[in-house]
Formats: sequence, C-alpha cells, structure tokens
Amino acid sequence: MVKVGLTGGIGAGKSEVSRLLASYGAVIVDADKIAREVVEPGTPGLAAVVAEFGDGVLTPDGSLDRPKLGGIVFSDPEKLKALNVIVHPLVGARSAELEASAGPDAVVVHDVPLLTENGLAPLYDLVVVVDAAVGTQLDRLVRLRGMAEDEAKSRMAAQATREQRLAVADLVIDNDGPLEALEPQVRAVWERLRSD
Repeated sequence: MVKVGLTGGIGAGKSEVSRLLASYGAVIVDADKIAREVVEPGTPGLAAVVAEFGDGVLTPDGSLDRPKLGGIVFSDPEKLKALNVIVHPLVGARSAELEASAGPDAVVVHDVPLLTENGLAPLYDLVVVVDAAVGTQLDRLVRLRGMAEDEAKSRMAAQATREQRLAVADLVIDNDGPLEALEPQVRAVWERLRSD
C-alpha cells in the first residue's frame, strides 16, 4: 500500500486532482467529505459542535448550518481551533477505517485540505501538493464558487501559505493554467505512485 497525502489551498483544484486519481484507480479518503459525515444530524460530532457554538449553528431542520459556522470560525482563530479539536479526531478515526479496508496493493490518497496546517505530512509515504497562485485561487472562489471576495480572502488567510504547503511537498501539480493542462500532470503523478 502506498499512502499519499494530497493537499492544496482552497480554490487550487485539489478536488479535480482527487477525481482524476480516483478515475485511475486510487482509493480516495476525502477528509472534507468525512468531516461532513461526522457532523450529520444525530451524530456525537454534531452534538459536540452545538455544545461549543450553540443552537444558532443549526438550520431549522436540525442539520449543521455550514455557511454560518464557517462565518464564525474563519474569522476567529480560537473558534476555528475549538472546532478542529472536535472534528479532527472523528475524521482521523473514520479515515483510518477506510484506509484499513483498502487492499495491500492499493494507492490510498488522503485528500486533506489542512495537511500542512496540522503537521500531518509525516503520516504519508508521499505528499502531493496542488499548487496555484493566490490570485488564481481568489478568482476561482469568487467567479466559480460565487463567494464574496472578503469571505474568500478570509478562508485563504485561515490556511497555510503557498510557501508552507510547497515546503512539505514531495510532488507538485501546477494547476495555475487551464483544466486541459492538469490531466497530463495528474497522469504522470499516478504513474509515479504506481511504481513506488
């Protein structure tokens, strides 16, 4: 088994790289997806988030109001830290379960947005960073995701810098250009991962 950490700043295109790697046969362990699962209605994770942040972070149907919680935590480092203390152990436990269920010859790609911030690089055989210029990230968040510019900047500021991510990279995928330039790079990374 090859354990790969895949990361990149918000808007860098990590999800597209993850999708391509899955299409080639990688087993994807998506930390964002798991983070949503562990705070679904009725879970201990959601109960802990409500205990920390109050009922105001719930929608009328009792599910987590992610945009509202995001507005709270991405502008306050201490509140973000409190949320991470709740969610990260739950995500880690579920990720370990998924990895354990992969075959011995699998390439397991852990899609982890906060890999750099949480010092997780040593957990993986290789770290792949999807890199894009700050201006490119901001443009994608505003133009493609419809975020307000100040919200996009706030979320970017809550993450590691581009330089910090590149410092932990074993392999870098440059996603500053058009989508058609991405696939050949991801294919080359996949071939490298299969040969390790």
